[in-house]
Parts: sequence; structure tokens; C-alpha cells
Amino acid sequence: MKKKNFIALIMGTIGGLLFALGMCMCLLPQWAVFKQGIGVAVVGIIVLIAMAITVRKMSGKPAIQLNAKAVGTILFGIIAAIVLGVGMCMVMVWHITLWGIVVGIAGILLLLCLIPMCKGLK
Repeated sequence: MKKKNFIALIMGTIGGLLFALGMCMCLLPQWAVFKQGIGVAVVGIIVLIAMAITVRKMSGKPAIQLNAKAVGTILFGIIAAIVLGVGMCMVMVWHITLWGIVVGIAGILLLLCLIPMCKGLK
């Protein structure tokens, strides 16, 4: 295993766990730690961003390139994730099962569209 892959594995695991724990803290009212959950989730996001920057630098690439394509892809990914999340909320929180499944599948399809957007078709 290359050093950059090991670093990505460790930082990705730590960042993902912190983000997931923060989201659980925010979304479970029984825990009553909403504000602390936001802090933990933000730390997880910071670790994940640091991982992306570190791995790119170890690969010899510039840290982050912001151009119109990158911004558009990021916005599309955010919208697709929100659509998937709304579908999940429709099913689990609002008990609108059929339409929630339809919206969730639409979100999954939008997320799948990210693959050709990022990698391109050959």
C-alpha cells in the first residue's frame, strides 16, 4: 500500500466517523446534544477536506482547482444528495412511502450521473 493511500484511509475513516457521529448527535433528540453534534460534524468535515488536500499534494497535483466545471459538479452533487435525503425523510419521517421511494431513486440516479461528469465517457 502506498503512503498516500494509507494516509487517505486513516484520515477518511476518522473524518467519516466524526461526521457520522456528529450527525447522529444532531438527529437523535434522545441524546439532547444538538449543538455539540454540529461541532463534531464540522470537525469531521475539516478532517475530510484536509485529507483531500493532503492526498492531492502527495500525488503532485495542485491542492484544489476551482473552475466552472468543478463548481458546477460540486453544486450538482449537493443537489443530488439533498434530493436523496428528501426522499429518505419522506419515507422515514413524514411516512409518505411511495413518493419517498420515487424521490429517493431519483436522487440515486442523480448521484450516479456524477460518475460520467467527473470521469468522462470513453
